[in-house]
Amino acid sequence: MTTRRGPGLRVRITLLATGLAAAVSALLLWLGWILVGNVVGAVPTLPGDSTIVVNGRQVDPAALGTVLRDDARERILSSGAIAFGCVVAAAALLSWTLTGRILRPLREVTSTARRLSAESLSERIAYEGPRDELAELADTFDAMLARLQAAFDSQRRFVANASHELRTPLSVIRTELDVTLADPDADVAELRRMAGVVRAATLRSGQLVEALLLLARTDGMGLAVREPVDLASTVAAAWNGVRGEAVPRGITPTFHAAPAPAVGDPSLLERVAGNLLENAVRHNVDGGWIDVRTSATPEWATLRVSSSGPVIDAARVGELFEPFRRGGVDRTAQKGTGLGLSIVRAVVIAHHGQVTAAPVPDGGLSVTVHLPVRP
Repeated sequence: MTTRRGPGLRVRITLLATGLAAAVSALLLWLGWILVGNVVGAVPTLPGDSTIVVNGRQVDPAALGTVLRDDARERILSSGAIAFGCVVAAAALLSWTLTGRILRPLREVTSTARRLSAESLSERIAYEGPRDELAELADTFDAMLARLQAAFDSQRRFVANASHELRTPLSVIRTELDVTLADPDADVAELRRMAGVVRAATLRSGQLVEALLLLARTDGMGLAVREPVDLASTVAAAWNGVRGEAVPRGITPTFHAAPAPAVGDPSLLERVAGNLLENAVRHNVDGGWIDVRTSATPEWATLRVSSSGPVIDAARVGELFEPFRRGGVDRTAQKGTGLGLSIVRAVVIAHHGQVTAAPVPDGGLSVTVHLPVRP
């Protein structure tokens, strides 16, 4: 349902400018009428026997001032009316033309917004006029479109990748069930093997769904809990959960856990430390190392997790924060969900912090998280 609108902005501005011009012109005409009448009416008194002719008719000398005043005012009104009409018409035409040129970027913004859809976010106004407020508005609108396009593209990739990741364990489950059910001689051992495969696939699906829910909870949303948190304590708690994976592979951890007080959601910050340590273990090499450091300044609490591992191209480090990216490991790898660093970034942004990553020269990755000390 369309909303009924009144006159457009261009019409209103034109009417306002024309009205102002008409009011000023009428005021000037009235002042001219008063001044001319007063000046012409103040003529000297002539002798009574003088013969005076004004506009072809004889005038009494005593009434000369009045006749001249009325005649001058009449001429002012007749000439002024023509000038008044010309001024008002010129003001209307000029204001209509200038207003149209000034409001052209607004019409372009409106027409572009009407054409927009999820498939046409690449359109831009690209205003090239004077760098005034309207140019700033057009540039701001273009920047907003760029952000929307990036968000839509990221959402499409995320949905496609999530669908693929969820389809993999479901396909495994369906294949195992079909093969087992099609075998009339399947014994208990075969059924137990099938159950083990199905259980592993369902666990993987559950982990992925939990990670997706956590990412949706923190990505772009505010925090429900804000409490004092020491990042050194979160590291200690998180390491207890991944030590079992690190010890059999001979990975050596080193901790430099200085107090690093921050403010935020304790469970989410522990998840940040846990995801960083899980990545450091799972994407490490056998016999590798992990270096964990916490520190604090008056403004920021810092957590840095560095580890050995495969060589990572510095140009592709930023991609690791995208969903379902696993560094040098194929995206369909069975370890992890591919959402670890995506969740880290979402949680850190929700805490108004910063997260950066850099490759280790000999192979591996170093991730640094900065969180504000005060909310």
